[in-house]
Amino acid sequence: MIPDLEVILRVTIAALLGAAVGYERERQGQPAGLRTHMILVIGAALMMTLSINLAMQFRPLVPNGDPARLAAQVVSGIGFLGAGAILHYGATIKGLTTATSLWTMAGVGLAVGAGHILVSVAVTALILIVLILLNIIEKKYIDVSKTVVFTIESNTNPETGKAILDVVRSVCRTYTINSSTRLVQQNSAISEYTLKLRPHFNGNDLLDRVSAVPGVISARIT
Repeated sequence: MIPDLEVILRVTIAALLGAAVGYERERQGQPAGLRTHMILVIGAALMMTLSINLAMQFRPLVPNGDPARLAAQVVSGIGFLGAGAILHYGATIKGLTTATSLWTMAGVGLAVGAGHILVSVAVTALILIVLILLNIIEKKYIDVSKTVVFTIESNTNPETGKAILDVVRSVCRTYTINSSTRLVQQNSAISEYTLKLRPHFNGNDLLDRVSAVPGVISARIT
């Protein structure tokens, strides 16, 4: 069996590794940050050591006991935390990276609990490289489009609709018309677009350009 002091040491190492990744997520303003990652990895390491000790403790009664059975539930159970980290902002989904870091760090906790310290440290370092270095590379060298939902109220003149689409096409990589509702009494229409803006294009500039189109009553981005 794993001695209690060894269990405490492994759990402490797991906490430090979780803190390293959690601190990076905290700096990025993610919903699952330092404390979440630390507690998660501590729990995973504890479950792994407990799973091993239980299998060894009851070996005379259960010779074929599986030392990974309890720990295996961590992998599937971590899904609810990952789902909680994924948030929906308008047309954009955020938190997928944090959800995957939680899932992977649960694996790191299990590895630490099983005594694979060197591998756990290496995997944590690799995760940090992915989160920090690739984030810098993406911001500097990769054009990332921003997806927004754009709602416009305008008159029903076909020329106004054509002018709006001309502006939209000039600043968007792709666009989708989600819905269009005609208000008969006000003689106007409300249209909702999902827009994928070109990199480095400011959404406020789009509002200004569309608002300047004759016949546009109001425009907003959500």
